[in-house]
Amino acid sequence: MTTERSTPEHDPAAVRIAFVLFADLTQLDLTGPAQVLSRVPGARVEYVAATLDPVPSDCGLALVPTATLDDAAPADVLVVPGGDGAFDAMLDPDVIAFVRREAEHATWVTSVCTGAFVLGAAGLLAGKRATTHWASKPMLAAFGATPVDERYVVDGAVVTAAGVSAGIDMALWLAAELVGQAAAERIQLQIEYDPHPPFDAGSAERADARAVTAARTAAESARGDRVARAAAAVLS
Repeated sequence: MTTERSTPEHDPAAVRIAFVLFADLTQLDLTGPAQVLSRVPGARVEYVAATLDPVPSDCGLALVPTATLDDAAPADVLVVPGGDGAFDAMLDPDVIAFVRREAEHATWVTSVCTGAFVLGAAGLLAGKRATTHWASKPMLAAFGATPVDERYVVDGAVVTAAGVSAGIDMALWLAAELVGQAAAERIQLQIEYDPHPPFDAGSAERADARAVTAARTAAESARGDRVARAAAAVLS
């Protein structure tokens, strides 16, 4: 993990946290960090989407927004989840305008998994060290970012987490920044976050090489055109 950050300027007694919702997001990208950050003392959490209609996630679970892109209050922390829907969201001018607007005043602008590509399309990753899901990580370079093989990366006000479950790690780190390590450790204990998976195949370094190659090829084939279009728009 890389960190370079001054003391946050938000009111620690009233931290506004906004999660961006869009169709086909990966629900754990959102619900993992939400489970952590909603327990931060003083946290006021909003789930922001284009409308207040339920938003389908990529596992069929519908998520209910609490605010729209037009009426959401300014947030101290912005969280952008990933999923295949992120590659459509990064081409949505309303989503990108919202992310840029929030980034102007937020203490932290964060992403989980391929949500990093939404930050990239908003012009927030140029010159930054960043991470995302391992299968899509090389494509971050299209936005002027330096891809990093770390669980989460902090570069100024921008925090990017690797794939899916890494959002929980990032959120616990962020909770410590917001209200102190002791409070973050209490949250970790409350959610009993002490993973001991039954298989040692959770990273590209340790998983079957053939599966890794196939997944990376599929990701680049399915998403590369959209990444190129978004990168061309933001870097033009």
